[in-house]
Amino acid sequence: MPTEGDPTTLVKATHLVVLSTIWGMQIWVSFISGFVLINNISKHLFGLVQSSLFPYYFYLVLGGSFLNLVLYALYHPHELLNKSEAVQITSFFLCVIFSGLNAQWFSQSTNEIMFKMQKIEREHHLGQEVGLGTNREAYVKLKKNDAKYRKLSWHFKKYHAITMVCNLICIICNGLNLLYTAANLKTF
Repeated sequence: MPTEGDPTTLVKATHLVVLSTIWGMQIWVSFISGFVLINNISKHLFGLVQSSLFPYYFYLVLGGSFLNLVLYALYHPHELLNKSEAVQITSFFLCVIFSGLNAQWFSQSTNEIMFKMQKIEREHHLGQEVGLGTNREAYVKLKKNDAKYRKLSWHFKKYHAITMVCNLICIICNGLNLLYTAANLKTF
């Protein structure tokens, strides 16, 4: 049931605040905080922090994307969508799907595997080093000598890559929506 007329200022403001806040959070979490943390805290502490933050992060992206999809869909009936509006609503929908997949499955699986890997790493006195790539030889040796760890490492890389791709898709979708929203501002 589409809403007739133009959205109110409150609806427009809500849409813009949610979209820009979610996108800003995505940029911060994806491109800034992880790099700062990995270079300043131990590998295992980094994993613990990420495993604690990511569920909130993915659910916030999911909730914000869903809210924006609903608000946008209310004022843009699918029968009347032009090309740019179709791109926007599709982008919101894709972000809901991919952030939902991350929130419900991929990030949880990644965390479960990471904690199993950390247990094995602790048994070999690994995980307390600070900085990306530190003590790399010891991890390579552990993978070579421990079949269980090697299997976990492969699964971790697979799920981590899927999570990153889903997150990147959401960043692109929300960035695209910000671009379309900015292009349609009446005044500046």
